[in-house]
Amino acid sequence: MYDRRYSLIMCFVLVMPALLSAQWLETTISVSGDPWALCWNTTSKKVYCANWYSDNVTVINGVTNAVITTITTNRFPSSLCWNATGNKVYCTSAWGDNIMVIDGMTDSVITTVAVGNVPGVLCWNVTSNKVYCGNFGSNNVTVIDGMTDSVITTIAVVDTPLALCWNATGNKVYCGNYRGNNVTVIDGVTDSVISTVAVGDMPRALCWNAIGNKIYCSNYGSGDVTIIDGMTDSVITTVAAGDLTRDLCWSATNNKVYCCNEYSDNVTVIDGVTDAVITTLPVGDSPHSLFWNATNNKVYCSNRHNDNVMIIDGATDTVIKTIAVGNSPGAFAWNDIYNRTYVINRYDSSISVIRDSLTGIDEDKIAEVSVPWYVPVVFCGSLQLPEGKKCKVFDITGRSVEPRNIAPGIYFVEMDSRIVRKVVKIR
Repeated sequence: MYDRRYSLIMCFVLVMPALLSAQWLETTISVSGDPWALCWNTTSKKVYCANWYSDNVTVINGVTNAVITTITTNRFPSSLCWNATGNKVYCTSAWGDNIMVIDGMTDSVITTVAVGNVPGVLCWNVTSNKVYCGNFGSNNVTVIDGMTDSVITTIAVVDTPLALCWNATGNKVYCGNYRGNNVTVIDGVTDSVISTVAVGDMPRALCWNAIGNKIYCSNYGSGDVTIIDGMTDSVITTVAAGDLTRDLCWSATNNKVYCCNEYSDNVTVIDGVTDAVITTLPVGDSPHSLFWNATNNKVYCSNRHNDNVMIIDGATDTVIKTIAVGNSPGAFAWNDIYNRTYVINRYDSSISVIRDSLTGIDEDKIAEVSVPWYVPVVFCGSLQLPEGKKCKVFDITGRSVEPRNIAPGIYFVEMDSRIVRKVVKIR
């Protein structure tokens, strides 16, 4: 046993990557032409990618990052959302004027639902189990029953619905109307219009602050953010941001709202209590999309013209890392089980997968190097082992142990029937 276990060497990076880097590019997945939208199915552990020009949806295994299948859609699939109650994925077809409903377990098409002209945005009402679809061309919102997938009603708005969000506290749906310069407020029970709220020029994105029960609306044309009271649906204030305000996201940990400004190449950070601007962060060229990682309290910003993703610390509001991805990165999806972030690369027809460890250590992933077995890896907590490898852990007596529950001491890692590393747990 001594000769077999101690005479081999290993590449340090293969055994414990999570201990070395907080964020790194794990892999790149090829998809069909012009990936446009993403969504994550946490029940089945899958990622769905709508591919605009190739008229299909790529389904990706969230454990292995392998492509499971490709689903043919109608013309120009443009938006996706996941219904957790029924484990279904809804996909709009912009030129098909319909929504394809996909079974989240089998990835087969359940039905196709006719909606309005040029459907472009979706959101799911968890409480009432309804899916709302903003129809860009016909100036209305189609409401779909999440159980039967039948159309309940169609709601007129004014005009050009481009953004939707759901307020769980009041069970309301907010619809940002790009050319109407307003937000339509819809009752989530009756699906009647409660109010129409005047906002800035060209409302582009919406997000809901659950702590303060506020809705934030980025106004692309006027370069500001309108803040709406989620109880009264009145405007609280309007906050100046940058040029061509685009996407929004809310950080629940620190109660902040982030707004990326496409032309001024920065991100405005807004206090979720006072609604004052905390800071403005320079980012890359043409920031496009934002997403908040609840596990590590980090905000991700895709920069389309720099072909990278910047990662912002949610506590300090500083940029802690920049990761090169594909050509023209856009929308995000987050795998909360394996803490992976997926970002589409439109002109590469690919998805970059960014892995995020739980250590909070921000260091570059080291190059692959061979080291003698007697140079140990020192760690604390659980032992991180590489996915996709057949691994075992042995104590100094040669007894196999469970890596997640080992006591402090000296251990040896076997990978694919070879001892490759000595490790030391200190606590």
